[in-house]
Parts: sequence; C-alpha cells; structure tokens
Amino acid sequence: MRRRTGWIAGVGVLALAGAGAVALAVSRGKPDASGKAEVTLEFTPREVVAPLLVTMPASIDFSGPLVAPQTAIVRAKAGGTLVALSVAEGSRVKAGQPIGRIDLAEMSSRLAERSAQLESARAALAQAERTQASNQRLADQQFISPIALEQSRSALDAARAQARAMQAQLDTARVGLRDGQLLAPIAGVVAKRHAVAGEKVSPEQPIVTLVDLARLELAGSVGTHEIGRLQPGMAAQVNVEGTTETVAGKLARIAPAAEAGTRSIAVTIELANPVERLRAGQYALAKVRLDDPTQRLTVPLTAVGNSAGQDHVWLIEGGALARRAVMLGRRDEREGRVEVLQGVGPGGQVLAARFDNLREGAKAVVLPNKSAAVASAAASTPQLK
Repeated sequence: MRRRTGWIAGVGVLALAGAGAVALAVSRGKPDASGKAEVTLEFTPREVVAPLLVTMPASIDFSGPLVAPQTAIVRAKAGGTLVALSVAEGSRVKAGQPIGRIDLAEMSSRLAERSAQLESARAALAQAERTQASNQRLADQQFISPIALEQSRSALDAARAQARAMQAQLDTARVGLRDGQLLAPIAGVVAKRHAVAGEKVSPEQPIVTLVDLARLELAGSVGTHEIGRLQPGMAAQVNVEGTTETVAGKLARIAPAAEAGTRSIAVTIELANPVERLRAGQYALAKVRLDDPTQRLTVPLTAVGNSAGQDHVWLIEGGALARRAVMLGRRDEREGRVEVLQGVGPGGQVLAARFDNLREGAKAVVLPNKSAAVASAAASTPQLK
C-alpha cells in the first residue's frame, strides 16, 4: 500500500507500518477544506483479494492410546506347582502351542480314585442287571410277587445312575489333569509373564498375557456436539507417536451413550498392523475428514481483524476504505481461509492483510498489475525492421 500527498515543494516519503510490514510511498493530491493535502492510499493487487466460493471440508480430531482387542490372559485351571514356563516376554506363540505345565500330583491321585469308583459302580450295575433278569424270569413263572420285581428294577436304575455319576466325575478329573498343560489360546506375542517356574499357583491365577498386534484400535472420545457428524465406516488418518508416517484407519464403533460426568462419547478407530510396527499403548492422534458439499464464501484469515470482540474486514468501496463487521463460520487452518456468513459480498475488494492506522472513508485505489502493464506496453511498441 502506498500513500501520496503534495507538499509545498517536492515529494516526501512516508512509511506506514502494517500487519504485512509494507513500506508505503506518498504523492500529490488535492487539498481538503482545511488546506491540507488529501491522502490517497494505494494498494498492490496482492494486497487486495476478492472473496472466493470454495468448499471447506472439516475434520474432527481426537486422540488416545492404541489397544490390542485380541488380548488373552492364560490362567491356571487348577492349583499346583508351575514346573515349566517355556516363553518369555516378547516371545511369539501360535494358537494351541504348549507354553508351560503345572504339576498336578493331587489331581492325578484324584483321577485314579475316580477311575476305581467307576469300576466299582460298573460292577454293581452288572450285578443289578443280572438280578433284574433273574427276577423277571421268576415273575414270568409267578414265583415272585410284582413288588419284588419292581424293587429289583429300582435297584437297577439306581446302579445305572451311580455308574453315570462316577463316569462324569472321572471325566472332570481328566479335564483337570489335562489343564495342567498350559496352551496358548491365540496366536500372538507374550506381553507379560505373571509367574515363574517353580512357583505355587492357585486356580484362576494369571500366568502370561498374550496380545495379537495384527489389528489395533485407537480408543478416543468426541464431544457430544460433534458426534452426530460421525458414522461407523468413515475413513480416518492416524498419526502415532514415534512414527513419521500416517496410518489409514476406519471408524469401527461409536458408544451408545456419553461417559458419566463428561460431555464426550467414546469412539474406536480400527487400524491394520500386518507387520506389527505399531505397539499397544502408543499414543496416537486420529483425524476424520468430513466432506463439504456446500460452496462457502471465504476470505483469508489474515484479512480478519478483531476489535472489542467484533470481527471485521476492510474493503475498498467507491474509491474509499470501508470497515465492515462480519460474522464468521467454518475455518480451514490448513488453507488459511475462513467462511464469512454476513458482512461481505462475492464482488467485494477485501484487504488481504491487517494494516495499522487505517481510517474509515480514506481514499484508496488498487494499483494496476505491473506485469500486465509491461505486457501491454510491449504489445503497443512498434517493431523495427
């Protein structure tokens, strides 16, 4: 921007300090009613912009730790001494792989006891079946009463039930003995060992924790005023601490209710991690981009000033400066633009930067583009032959 004014003899140079730190020159103008020369502000084409209609895609950001949804804790199914634990933290295991063994001497004795009880029950059942068959023949020849036959039939049913009960107890003892061998329920990596070989463990005591890192989730939260703009299946871009690249994710789940005591709702982003470069517990920032189907009238962020809590812009209208209060809408920090809802029309000439010492009604013009003027002059110059 340049200022021009005429003094009695010659041309002086003044400097106006603006937000863009632009050096300004002055020139001759007509005197006003007070006898002072009238000032005309001159702006370069770069300093004046027209509001543009553009789409402004928004984004919703949230952060949180990465968690491994496929996490399993291997627990002791029975009490005993942990005689072997063949994995350490960081070891990779397959589903069904033996990872340790518990000495179940007491369970072995119980298994032998249940087996003997089953044999006894089977022998009693065989005797009851023979008795029933004999009594049936005698009842057919009417040598015994029907009541005696019914009693033998009841004894047979009781023997059968006892045999089934002993079989069930034996099967339970076998399962308990089989649980002495610790197997990995999922394929993954050992995240933590909770016990060491030689330690006495009790039923349901944790032994190791396994995690599958092939798929991770980001657990974050979004304010209730923004949650309505999100839907499961939306694409997300995730930046994880300790890495420089952006990982593609997908919005997997949205909680049905806000968390107690807050105005936020939990959301979950699902990440594929096939090469397992990411680890559970890392902190990450997710960004969900929201498309904008609406053309919005925008100006540069640098064009908007604020005075006494009121946003405003400076325009050149009819050769003079005009200050207009504006109502702002959506912002795009990356592109450096802001939506103007009220105060400016599509054809306005807006100062693209914030200048100091501007005055409402001051004369102002936009200088012609130097490159265009040079090209026009070159076109009009006759060529020598």
